[in-house]
Amino acid sequence: MPEPTDPARVTIDERVLALVPHYVLGLIAVPELDVPPGDPAVEALLAAAEDAVQAEDLDKAGVAARAGIAGWRDAYRAVGLNPNRFPCAAESIARRVAKGDRLPRINALVDLCNAVSLNTGLPVASCDLGDIVGDLDVRPADGSETFLPLGRPDAPEHPELGEVIYADAHGRAHSRRWNWRQGDVMATGTGPHRLLLTVEAADPVGAAEVDAALDQLSDALVALGVRQPHRSRLDRAAPTGAPFATGTRTPAGPS
Repeated sequence: MPEPTDPARVTIDERVLALVPHYVLGLIAVPELDVPPGDPAVEALLAAAEDAVQAEDLDKAGVAARAGIAGWRDAYRAVGLNPNRFPCAAESIARRVAKGDRLPRINALVDLCNAVSLNTGLPVASCDLGDIVGDLDVRPADGSETFLPLGRPDAPEHPELGEVIYADAHGRAHSRRWNWRQGDVMATGTGPHRLLLTVEAADPVGAAEVDAALDQLSDALVALGVRQPHRSRLDRAAPTGAPFATGTRTPAGPS
């Protein structure tokens, strides 16, 4: 696998926090993990999460009102997005499951993120940092960045001016419309990877919601062989962190 680089810093741009002051970004740094195609415990977790959502018997409006998702709909409106047209990732998968479908099984890490997302109503993603050098910013786009769609890296796009994205130092966007779509560069496949897991909340109790999701992820990662997942949390009070550095701030409860 690629040699680890200096620990990347992750920063939430103040312009994003001005519009969505309750935004909380939870991070788990995984320096190395050999991602398996599947895992029985993760499969059981995802199946249970799907069953729980389907047991709620929700229509589209019911999914939109779920804890976590409702806050993201407000956040999307605050940054000028229509959440009906562009639902956040958590709402997208919850809608699919609520209709009676099962999510496709991708690999143990992606399946784990989907399970925790269904359980919490928060967008949860696994990001492969193998091709990322330097810092990542959650910031408004200037429109010049290049985004490579998942599964279609030969069809580059440019985010709209002001659209919230995950951006690296080389002019690349790794998401569209905040957490509506993840890009191809950071997609997690099987095999050895250096990973950054993200959990995002956008409502007043977001810190507690993120911490609960990080607990679920950490327990599952330990079972998958990660010795000590490095947890940290960014918010308005602490908008910058180095998740792979030693001594990163570990969430200790709601703030």
